[in-house]
Amino acid sequence: MTDLTIAFSGSVIDRADAVRSDPEKLAALTNWRARLLRMDGLAPQIGADGGLAWGTLADADPAAELVFLGLSPDGRACFVAVDPRLVGVGSTAPPDPRLWQVMGMLSPPDLAIYGAAKALVDWHARHGFCARCGHATRLGKGGWQRTCTNAACRAEHFPRVDPVTIMTVEHDGRLLLGRQPRFPPRRYSALAGFIEPGETVEEAVAREISEEAGLIVRDVRYVASQPWPFPSSLMIACHAFAEADVVTIDRTELDDARWFTRDEVIAAMRGDEGAAFLAPPPYAIAHQLLRWWLAA
Repeated sequence: MTDLTIAFSGSVIDRADAVRSDPEKLAALTNWRARLLRMDGLAPQIGADGGLAWGTLADADPAAELVFLGLSPDGRACFVAVDPRLVGVGSTAPPDPRLWQVMGMLSPPDLAIYGAAKALVDWHARHGFCARCGHATRLGKGGWQRTCTNAACRAEHFPRVDPVTIMTVEHDGRLLLGRQPRFPPRRYSALAGFIEPGETVEEAVAREISEEAGLIVRDVRYVASQPWPFPSSLMIACHAFAEADVVTIDRTELDDARWFTRDEVIAAMRGDEGAAFLAPPPYAIAHQLLRWWLAA
């Protein structure tokens, strides 16, 4: 397998479960040496060196909850604050172009730190109340848990990650790609969909392709995965082979879906003028999936 560049992976922060599970250890690290990741709501602030901007715990809003991200390579505790203005709001929208411009300035390790912080802050902002009884919850385990404050409930809630399959489909040396209504003009990408309860990854791949393109597939293969903090998904990239090439498009999901030859995919990935389609951007795992297919 070719080496793939997976955005939002490769954080240098040690999540330090033994620390976040021990209130005394965590309290001992919550001192003047601790670092606070500076955010504008759910967007990262950029420092003078072009990387993530860090401050001290004194910079945090006194009303904000502090989430322990882990330990930096030099052993300092790293935190991010949950902006009180986000509580009850959060975000489920995909990132806008301005946010991608900001994130494009970050190194891969910084982007991974930001991705985890963004997903955690977003989750806390939207989970202030217990899903079991409706009472308020409070932060626990340094921010890797919320606990119901109702003495008769005490339910424990943990940061949610939604598994999503994203897959290329091959038939006779060609690749099936689709476009959603929100895509930029000419952009085609891999098909994708959430895994549903009671499904394996392979079953979800087969179902999504059947629903969106009307194709029966076989030989589903796992390729790679990517944390995707918008708001908090795990993209599971796969490849499958179609039994036939007659496509029936689900117009409620896709604007279009069509087969592309290897040469067309190569031209699109090179960004050639006049290429048959616009490839997904490098930070998306769909881009890496196309790279993998070309190298396989």
